[in-house]
Amino acid sequence: MELTCERMSYGPDAVARDEGGKTVFVAGGVTGDRVRAVVDREEDRWAHARVAEVLEPSADRVVPACPFAGACGGCPWAALSYPAQAAAKRAGVVDALTRIGHFSPERAEGLVAPLVTPSDQWGYRNKVELAVTRQNGRAVLGMHGRGEADVVRVKSCMLLDKAHAGAVKSVSGALAYLSNSHDLDLERVGIRVSRRTKDVEVALWDRPGAFPRAQAAKVLADALRPTSVVRVMQKGPAKARRIAGVECLSGAGSWGELVGDERMRVSAPSFFQVNTKGAEKLVELVMEELSPQEDEEAMDLYCGAGTFTLPLARRAGFVSAVESYGPAVRDLRRNLESAGLDNVDPIGGDAGREFPDTDADVIVVDPPRAGLAEDVVRRLSEQPARAIAYVSCDPATLARDLARFEAAGTFSPARVTPVDLFPQTFHVETVTLLRRL
Repeated sequence: MELTCERMSYGPDAVARDEGGKTVFVAGGVTGDRVRAVVDREEDRWAHARVAEVLEPSADRVVPACPFAGACGGCPWAALSYPAQAAAKRAGVVDALTRIGHFSPERAEGLVAPLVTPSDQWGYRNKVELAVTRQNGRAVLGMHGRGEADVVRVKSCMLLDKAHAGAVKSVSGALAYLSNSHDLDLERVGIRVSRRTKDVEVALWDRPGAFPRAQAAKVLADALRPTSVVRVMQKGPAKARRIAGVECLSGAGSWGELVGDERMRVSAPSFFQVNTKGAEKLVELVMEELSPQEDEEAMDLYCGAGTFTLPLARRAGFVSAVESYGPAVRDLRRNLESAGLDNVDPIGGDAGREFPDTDADVIVVDPPRAGLAEDVVRRLSEQPARAIAYVSCDPATLARDLARFEAAGTFSPARVTPVDLFPQTFHVETVTLLRRL
């Protein structure tokens, strides 16, 4: 069929409508393209198609800077000009507030600030993950492709920090060489780099069992000279993996980064924003919105290794910090000790079950993609706090949760600031200020 792409979805595809008005998600299209596309999936209310030919390219279509953009899943919007990416990301947040949060279009437009772009459009990532497959008994490593099982072999990733562009090739070659003489049953390989601290960590993810520890450390040292090589062992089914243990094969056993004035160490299983400049901008926005005072008490839910906890502790009198993931809790305690901060209570556990028994003046929440549990919204709404900063990585769950806050009647969103931590992709981070009514 011939289609005209009307806009970008919150996803890798453009959105068009067929002659009957059915929504069609178009892989390989960008806003404004007229294309010939082949349908590869059809449902009652929507269909999915792939571009077979661009008949009339959009004025916003560009030649991707990365030659693997069409095959690799890491930069699905690389064919869309950056100004168009920025406009689409802000529009996506407005759309979520209107469609899911049931805010009026006028109010949603007024709430959402212009998109903030804190980093370069390429070379901004401090982390990449390599997929692993086996061909003729040998390990083959590369970037995750568009399909779930696809592995794209590349010499470098243009999203990774430019000072470490060759790390992908070095790690892939070293582990492929090792697989010639040893049975490597790797599930994935993580590479974390820092231009600021010069730290480079390679994390080898596999299952418990025999492993050539010394040999893996040696070939990686020869290829890359990493500051840390770790093995992360997992148990359980594919969709419910749990950490069975972490082994330090060489070096520090963790990765260090400088975020603003705070020096942090993060273990391989722990979450850390992949865009360091973006993380700094999030901290800056949260601190500006909350303006914590030294006589105030703060709460930081889903705090991870302490990205917001440390700067909060520098400004507020006391911080209750809650994190459910064991490795991140250990990282948080280590980072607090290294920073010399003793005005923080690090609490390990689920935010709902371990909700701090305290009255906070300011609150930060940075939940995973699933957003806040309904019970957590209720308990936050019962707090006497003057303001809440909600950091979100998913506009849909943010919109749902903001509607719940509105229904509770205690806090209301005053401003939603979208921040582009992930250029060349559809993902967008937001910082929302909720003020007490």
